[in-house]
Amino acid sequence: MGTGRSQRQLGMIGEVRAVVAELGTEVWLRGGWAVDFWLGKVTREHEDVDWFAWARDARALRERLVALGYEVLRADAQQVDLARDGEELSFALVARGDGGAVVAAGGPWAGTAWPAGMLEPTVTGRLGGVESPVVSPEAQIEIKLMTPVWMPQRPRRPKDAEDVARLEAGLRARSAGPAGDSP
Repeated sequence: MGTGRSQRQLGMIGEVRAVVAELGTEVWLRGGWAVDFWLGKVTREHEDVDWFAWARDARALRERLVALGYEVLRADAQQVDLARDGEELSFALVARGDGGAVVAAGGPWAGTAWPAGMLEPTVTGRLGGVESPVVSPEAQIEIKLMTPVWMPQRPRRPKDAEDVARLEAGLRARSAGPAGDSP
């Protein structure tokens, strides 16, 4: 299932899931690994493993991962980045805003709402015997389409367009049902 790098990252995803279970916290895969988990297959090699995590849990999560040999690359109110064995984990931190919306916890977009339905209801993905909550495919599409609008300095990358196409095809296939017919 994928390259040696994919296998290492998949192992790290399993490790993060075990840490989260131990701590009683929540995280959600985002980005390319969220796409792969939702589809149930590795679609490409990934540069890193991206997550969303509650800001209130960031310190405990960071400390536990450091105890497992991860090095902190960045830790602030917006994001926690860690690395081990040449592989990186990135946790974008979220909080609850007014009315219960999921918002950016810190940084220049602090308090800005993420797409509705991004984390709730929980969407679970599975890959290689590992299970993890993932960003909803609809929210993932919105994030990948809107990032160049929200952040003009970050143009859409070919891999983002490919992920959007994969997610849209997956949504169409799931709505068609098992026989390929519309409900």
